[in-house]
Amino acid sequence: MKFVDEATIRVTAGNGGSGSSSFRREKYIPFGGPDGGDGGRGGSIYLVADSGLNTLVDFRHAKLFRAPHGQAGSGRQKTGKSGEDLEIRVPIGTLVYAVDSDELIGDLVEPGQRLLVAKGGQGGLGNVHFKSSTNRSPRQFTPGEAGEERDLRLELKVLADVGLLGFPNAGKSTLISAVSAARPKVADYPFTTLYPNLGVVRIEADRSFVIADIPGLIEGAAEGAGLGIQFLKHLQRTRLLLHLVELQPLDGSSPVEQVRALEAEMERFGGELMAKPRWLVLTKSDLHDAEQSRNIAERVIQELNWQSPWHVISAVSNSGTQALVHQIMQVLDDQSES
Repeated sequence: MKFVDEATIRVTAGNGGSGSSSFRREKYIPFGGPDGGDGGRGGSIYLVADSGLNTLVDFRHAKLFRAPHGQAGSGRQKTGKSGEDLEIRVPIGTLVYAVDSDELIGDLVEPGQRLLVAKGGQGGLGNVHFKSSTNRSPRQFTPGEAGEERDLRLELKVLADVGLLGFPNAGKSTLISAVSAARPKVADYPFTTLYPNLGVVRIEADRSFVIADIPGLIEGAAEGAGLGIQFLKHLQRTRLLLHLVELQPLDGSSPVEQVRALEAEMERFGGELMAKPRWLVLTKSDLHDAEQSRNIAERVIQELNWQSPWHVISAVSNSGTQALVHQIMQVLDDQSES
């Protein structure tokens, strides 16, 4: 399925129904007065966060949404039927902006959360409201109000506790497959990940966290090169970032150079990502013996002067992965308690 994380839609709430100008006409009541009812309220439009959705692809073609109008009032002071509210389901993590002002209207982050984006018009008043001692037979009534109409920009930022960041083929998809039930595409060529993948890492029955894998970055990503820059914004909601770098990259580059290149792209994208806690994860240790892996890792850590936690893992053999996820869980638990 194609991943779409931005969309523009137009929403039009229903108009309120007009009030009624009516008079009582009953056989044994010679002086029947006004009895026109009010118009019904127009339907409003809500966006609703749905945990079953993970893309805005449905809005590539369905871009116009209208709620029903309210019905007009009638005699015997009968109020017209209100238009039904329209609910539009969107993925959790959807931000909603007004196109004309670029104002953030709301952020849907909880399952079932509802956001009013277009309010239905109020129904008009029937002539019964205009009766007075000096106007016993009013013919006035008011039309219903127009419903709100606006253009909205929807932007999806996936919700995850931990984000994986690295160059293509760093082992991000393999790691998320090894520690969760997610099954992203894994292959021995770059850019096998074309959209963010989410996986739930379950430590115990009531202890788990969500991990996100985004497409690999390449140098120049902040200027639009490659795929990853489109999805770096998804990491803005995470609480912890993992830099995944091969112990000995297949392209012959240095792990140190790759880490610094990743940091440079993050700096260009915005300082918010650089402010997040970041750990270094050196991957594909199964390609070396234990002593060689350790020596390479210590050399990298020393050259980078890395002060945050770091791990050496092999997602293929599951070496080091359990220690990694248990330390992540402990840190996230500590953050929640503080």
